[in-house]
Amino acid sequence: MRPTAALTPLVALALAATTLTACGGGSSSDPDTVKVSFKQSTDNSIKVMDTYLADIKKQFEKAHPGKKVELVPIKAPDSEYYTKLQQMLRSPKTAPDLVYEDTFLINSDITSGYLKPLDPYLAKWPDWNRFIDTAKAAAKGEDGKTYGVPDGTDTRGLWFNKDIFDKAGLPADWQPRTWNDVLTAARTIKKKVPDVIPLNAYTGKPVGEAATMQTFEMLLYGTGDGGTDPLYDKTSKKWIAGGRNFEDALSFVETVYKEKLGPDVSDALDPNVMTRVRGEWLPQGKLAIALDGSWLPQDWLPGSGHEWPEWSKTLGLAAMPTQNGQAPGKVSMSGGWTWSIPAKAGNPDLAFEFVRTMQTKANAQKWYVANSGIAVREDVAEDPAYVDAQPGIQFFTDLVSTTHYRPAYPAYPKVSTAIQEAMEGVTTGDTSVKEATSSYTDALKDATDNQVVER
Repeated sequence: MRPTAALTPLVALALAATTLTACGGGSSSDPDTVKVSFKQSTDNSIKVMDTYLADIKKQFEKAHPGKKVELVPIKAPDSEYYTKLQQMLRSPKTAPDLVYEDTFLINSDITSGYLKPLDPYLAKWPDWNRFIDTAKAAAKGEDGKTYGVPDGTDTRGLWFNKDIFDKAGLPADWQPRTWNDVLTAARTIKKKVPDVIPLNAYTGKPVGEAATMQTFEMLLYGTGDGGTDPLYDKTSKKWIAGGRNFEDALSFVETVYKEKLGPDVSDALDPNVMTRVRGEWLPQGKLAIALDGSWLPQDWLPGSGHEWPEWSKTLGLAAMPTQNGQAPGKVSMSGGWTWSIPAKAGNPDLAFEFVRTMQTKANAQKWYVANSGIAVREDVAEDPAYVDAQPGIQFFTDLVSTTHYRPAYPAYPKVSTAIQEAMEGVTTGDTSVKEATSSYTDALKDATDNQVVER
């Protein structure tokens, strides 16, 4: 926990200078107030972030007499949050002092000149050495500078209902080795427990990046030899055209919906399907297998509004296998969020001091547990109190060793949209796998100025 002391000398000096020369500009006319903008859940019962930031605000204001924190929530679905945030970042009149950035969009905002490089602050912050390298890389721009401090990461796997599995004659310690094992289990459940949804795999444009990352990339990165990025060629710095691996991933999605192993297409393409999975289908025993993320338990913990004390006994966990069981045998995707300072922030020094308060070991650990997140600080990941804090933490933390990160370059959001369109076409049955793959490659060329390579 950060001691109740004055600001570090560097920050104090910078703030003194700001006070003497205060002449507008930036997000705040008050040099003693830091404005912190964050994504607020659209589910009114989920207050995890609100509660955490309110606690950090109290700590910060107590430790820094005369300084104030103004929390600026943005309540919106992911896609709308990104749009609203970028609108705020464009002007010094609306830019907050600190913003919550999704790692998949951070390079886009860096390229647009919306964010401030943090290297001068990080060089004087000893705790930065505690962060794992992969997490640090997720917040780096193509210029090599760092534009955000990660507050955790995530991994993905298969959640399954052991009660439904028992009814279907499937094992409680289920660990599929191949994609076919996953589909076989879903087919068995459809036949023997017909009143439940066998498998949920997010798809289509309405759920946005959840479809791309939590379904398609979990499949795509499980094809091939596992050692070569199937989406982006780092050597040529070009995106990879749709090929056999892309078609195989799309075929899995097509099979799920063609064989009616997933939810009704209308439900699958409902923008609120993620809320239904966490708040209704899993807790009410309506869904057997969910290809989803490590963070789900945050919705079921005491005080969440969707308390489900039995979840750790009812649900089992399995790693998503590679396509044919080839090494390393399992696959995961990781993302996460960072705290970044806008280029047009009025009080950047005070903003970074707030980051330092959030990212003490104690506060970071508190956030990981409350948010069902995966630690990006080595000292927290090694702490038994963190590992034992919640069922499943060890399982999802262990997946970090074989996880993949998206190629979060400026073109990625457009590439992701093209993937979602391909998925939606095969989900509805309006497009064949080959047609969807061809359309994807055309869209990829448009999105990347023809920076595409065949493989």
